[in-house]
Amino acid sequence: MIPIRDQIPTRSVPVINYLLIVANVVVFIFQWLAGPYEQSLVYQFALIPYNFVSSLSLADITDIFTSMFMHAGLAHVGGNMLYLWIFGDNVEDSMGHGRYLLFYLVGGVVASLTHIVTNPGSQVPTVGASGAIAAVLGAYLVLYPQSKVLTIIPLGFFIRMSLIPASIVLGLWFVLQFFSGVLSLGGPDVGGVAFWAHIGGFVAGVVMAKLFAKRRQPEYAVHW
Repeated sequence: MIPIRDQIPTRSVPVINYLLIVANVVVFIFQWLAGPYEQSLVYQFALIPYNFVSSLSLADITDIFTSMFMHAGLAHVGGNMLYLWIFGDNVEDSMGHGRYLLFYLVGGVVASLTHIVTNPGSQVPTVGASGAIAAVLGAYLVLYPQSKVLTIIPLGFFIRMSLIPASIVLGLWFVLQFFSGVLSLGGPDVGGVAFWAHIGGFVAGVVMAKLFAKRRQPEYAVHW
């Protein structure tokens, strides 16, 4: 399933969400322009669990934040930004700009720490905003449980577009991450994906949603 958009209009311009998307895209373009030096940049600014556990330094701490804005490829950054675009604006609308930025960063930190705890010996550089975005998805599920999402559903050679409850879209996403994470325990990340970072971020978002939200939830309205 590929989500396209949700049905809830925002009451304010999601400035922080737009800026986060722009920041991620700009950093990805910078990585691409680095050419042969990109790998060096990744090892310098990505999160490496083994380094964090074996010899914690200020650089390792800052890597948690820098890694949140780096991506491994066009599909990686494109998929992450699609989810952030669809679900982040409403979460920001509920929390307000400053609270949303803090929520996003805390969610990313929790996701990174979860990855470190479950993969302490990994020397593979970890990049991506998906842990922080997973926190956004968890918060959206708590704050807008009755929302529906316009979703593309591939059916063999056919493609169908359908309105699906956000609880199903996000619930299935979490279940997939959880089972993939369980299968990855005791071994390398499956397919190079840090599933436990996604799980940790999502759970953090669920827990923090009501703490950071400060506005009355809007009426549900379709606005395709």
